[in-house]
Amino acid sequence: MAKDLTTSAIDRQNILNNPMALPKIREALDVSFVEYKGTFYVTKQMAAKFYEVDERTVTNCLNANDEELRRNGYKLLQGEELKEFKQCFGQEMDFPTKTTILGVFDFRSFLNLGMLLTASEKAKTVRSTMLDIVIAVMNEKAGGSTKFINRRDENYITSAILEENYHKKLTDAIRDHVVNNKYKYSQIMDAIYKVVFCEKAAEYKKLLELSKKDSLRRTLYAEVLVAVSSFENATAEKIVETAQTLGTLSVKDVNQIVVELAKNPLIKPVVEDARSKMASRDNALRNVYHGNLAAYVRAVMPEEYQKFIGNLSVDFDKLLDENKDVLEHLKQ
Repeated sequence: MAKDLTTSAIDRQNILNNPMALPKIREALDVSFVEYKGTFYVTKQMAAKFYEVDERTVTNCLNANDEELRRNGYKLLQGEELKEFKQCFGQEMDFPTKTTILGVFDFRSFLNLGMLLTASEKAKTVRSTMLDIVIAVMNEKAGGSTKFINRRDENYITSAILEENYHKKLTDAIRDHVVNNKYKYSQIMDAIYKVVFCEKAAEYKKLLELSKKDSLRRTLYAEVLVAVSSFENATAEKIVETAQTLGTLSVKDVNQIVVELAKNPLIKPVVEDARSKMASRDNALRNVYHGNLAAYVRAVMPEEYQKFIGNLSVDFDKLLDENKDVLEHLKQ
């Protein structure tokens, strides 16, 4: 799905929060910055020249988006700071003698400005470059595909093993206490998925472009697996308990159990967290938008990028091999 950075604050912030993509973007842009106290800046005049717009256009953009641009590094220099900053230029720039306040952009706010300048053809080209680089970085760091990027989280394996245990507990309960039905397992899991992330398995697989052989559960983030596990465990317990009174249950009976469990105030925070994590990370890391979870999409934080594609991410296959004994114990 093509992203329009001029209209989506979340998509803009996702790029600005991506510590792996920003250096690549800077390499691709021919921009001259001035170093001041270890940070690189451009003035409003320099930014206007680069984006090929009038300074008034930059000023109007600043006035309309002041809070966002300041949050991402735009600042006003005055007094001693301004005096020191001017000295960084030497004789390269002729500042007006009456300049007492000067607005400057660091690299992040400079890119932020480019995402907001709708009338600049140069900014449009920069936006396209940024998006291309972000996609390339994601695929490179994820080993060619972001389909299983969730498995680069060091917490994934433990959550996946525990979920597998709870899933078996549920399937055993369904086998023993739910009326024989060829589709009963998938129908009940659909009910759980619908409660946790507002999509049935088929809808989710279509969005992620999963093949028939791809396991949906193997693409879920650790926090989502925790939410699914909670429902699987609670549903299994309730099936066994209800069957002791009513005997064999129908799929409809079990689906009603899932609906009732969803109302439990103890489960709600787990589900809310899972929805937010899945909707936001898929939007940023997989370029997948879950329309049913639109209200839960937020910007992904820099530490989350580190977790999945940065220095905190793990080699799933290597980690799996190194922890065989621990994982076997968890599966018991």
